[in-house]
Amino acid sequence: MQSREVLQLSETLHVNSDEAIQRIGRALSSGTRLKILRLLLESEKDVTRVARHLGGTEANASAQIKILYEAGLLECRYEPGQHGLKKISRTKVKRIIIDLE
Repeated sequence: MQSREVLQLSETLHVNSDEAIQRIGRALSSGTRLKILRLLLESEKDVTRVARHLGGTEANASAQIKILYEAGLLECRYEPGQHGLKKISRTKVKRIIIDLE
């Protein structure tokens, strides 16, 4: 029997386990999170810039970014900022393939 797992294939995420499909599906079920993914395709941005682009709060942007990160769709790192550390995010994938077999 073939092992089911999430595989990172360059800019394509191939998802074939039930757990991964559900996790990715939940992450993509929000219009706000889809906007964030598309925004971060252009270039990496910090939470403040994401919030500004969305017209929302930094707390909400940060919560949405966390969901996308936990689903494996974003990479995040911290850099020094004016008031402590700032979180910089960028998308890991341009294409997601869901294999139901």
